[in-house]
Amino acid sequence: MIESLLLPFQFDFMQRAFLIALAVAAPMALLSCYLVLRGWSLMGDAISHAVLPGIVLAYRAGIPLAFGAFAAGMFCAVATGFLKENSRVKEDTVMGIVFSGMFGLGIVLYVRTVTDVHLDHILFGDPLGVTWGNVAESAVISAFVFLAIMTRWRDLLAYCFDAQHARAIGLPTRLLHYGLLALVALMVVAALRAVGIILAISLLIGPGATAFLWVRNFGAMLAVASLVAATAALAGIYASFWLDSAPGPTIVLAMTILFALSLLRVRLVAGRAGT
Repeated sequence: MIESLLLPFQFDFMQRAFLIALAVAAPMALLSCYLVLRGWSLMGDAISHAVLPGIVLAYRAGIPLAFGAFAAGMFCAVATGFLKENSRVKEDTVMGIVFSGMFGLGIVLYVRTVTDVHLDHILFGDPLGVTWGNVAESAVISAFVFLAIMTRWRDLLAYCFDAQHARAIGLPTRLLHYGLLALVALMVVAALRAVGIILAISLLIGPGATAFLWVRNFGAMLAVASLVAATAALAGIYASFWLDSAPGPTIVLAMTILFALSLLRVRLVAGRAGT
């Protein structure tokens, strides 16, 4: 019985899948707390979609895909900020226009490019096909993002909670603004192999949203979100082995189930308190 339960851990490709999923889970969970607090769910979605043309152009140029993806993600963030500051259009509308345009451009470029990289692997991830080099690359990016957040977590908290107050007390709000967006873009790059660009938004929003239902202290929220992301990553990869399903979508399904169970708990507790 135990041997059967441990069977997925005996294969090298599954071990790499577990490791790369865990590597990106914690820093994406930390970022999700700030995005939820800031109300930037759509920005995470925009950046995750916008990296596609950068990936295709990097492939054409023969450079690492991570460089192109990061450049495209930052272009999306800067373009959104520029359009918001120089037009009367609201920020969410600007983000919708920019990320849909970038994603459409990426699809057009991909169709015109001869490649052996399947589009599904870019959109939905391919953790079962990663190499140890891919795991190391994602781990290095994740470690950098994790350290950056831990170094300035209080400043980022002040900015996300009240940007005007943060500016009044002398914090570099513009640097924090684009620094946070840069970290989001980096984590989308790191999660490219694990869950793909379409599903990365789940790990950028789900853990923070779930943790918000459990705690009211931000430090505790960071810890709970990390635990939620790691649980969903492990459960999704593990379940995909037995269900013969794609790991990326299964991770997202596990994240959704955790959020639904947390929401159900809140409703039950509220119902008992009401009686």
